[in-house]
Amino acid sequence: MSTTERLNDSNCKLSAGCSAVALIIEPREKDLGGFSVRRTLPTQQQKMVGPWIFFDHMGPAEFAAGDGIKVRPHPHINLATVTYLFEGEILHRDSLGSYQAIKPGDINLMVAGSGIVHSERERPEVTASAHRLHGLQLWLALPEADEEIDPAFYHYPSADIPASHINGVAVRVLIGSAYGFTSPVKTYAQTLYVEAFLQAGQRLTLPDCAERAVYVTSGALQLQDTAVPEHTMVVLHQAADVVIKATADSRIAIIGGESMSKRYIEWNFISSRKERIEQAKQQWQAGEFARVVGDEEEFIPYPTSNT
Repeated sequence: MSTTERLNDSNCKLSAGCSAVALIIEPREKDLGGFSVRRTLPTQQQKMVGPWIFFDHMGPAEFAAGDGIKVRPHPHINLATVTYLFEGEILHRDSLGSYQAIKPGDINLMVAGSGIVHSERERPEVTASAHRLHGLQLWLALPEADEEIDPAFYHYPSADIPASHINGVAVRVLIGSAYGFTSPVKTYAQTLYVEAFLQAGQRLTLPDCAERAVYVTSGALQLQDTAVPEHTMVVLHQAADVVIKATADSRIAIIGGESMSKRYIEWNFISSRKERIEQAKQQWQAGEFARVVGDEEEFIPYPTSNT
């Protein structure tokens, strides 16, 4: 997904909680043209959680027949995007020639590396009738040694993603390893991405890793004496055996991984080097990126000012 602005750190509402909690982040809503997202990362106070540097909660958005997502071609460098849908469908095209319908439960991993351009739209079969779209899109910062690797595209159907029950709690290990399961999704740094469904009153011990956060997609959680309401992210200190309790039926995303070096971010570009972002900006403005195969006519211009 592209941003509509020269992306800088969001100034989100933050608060502290119990000893296991570093921050609670309340995202801000961003209009992407026709639908809105809740943007949680990055913030001024919390740049990343492990390799995760961008976290958007899309929708749920309602589209009338004939309408839908129309994200024109736009570029990325030095990162990987991860798209995961709860409802609806997105048609992914890119400059490698990839053409893939992303459906609920699938993991879509697009590795930008040295540079890629993609678009996100919907197939005519989807837009022919009223429909909904709901999901998460995250960006991973690639390790410095991998920032300039060749771009690549990987698609993992829902059936390939490990799913189980942990003490009655339904979990899916989307990326990385947790609860005795390992996802097939390719990683470049130690990465954690888990989805869990808790019924009211259920508890779940969180996987351990260097950096972690939990986002409440729906419902509400309790972590010791700290309440975590719907549509908020709780960033945790490094501690073992942290237990969360659902105070309502809840769907959550657990993200994390190893600590990363500093990254710079502007618009759709992320890099460990400021000069690399400036180079990519100039290349996009000069039309030097490859075009999206099958979607060559349109593109998103580089934003000229913050909004």
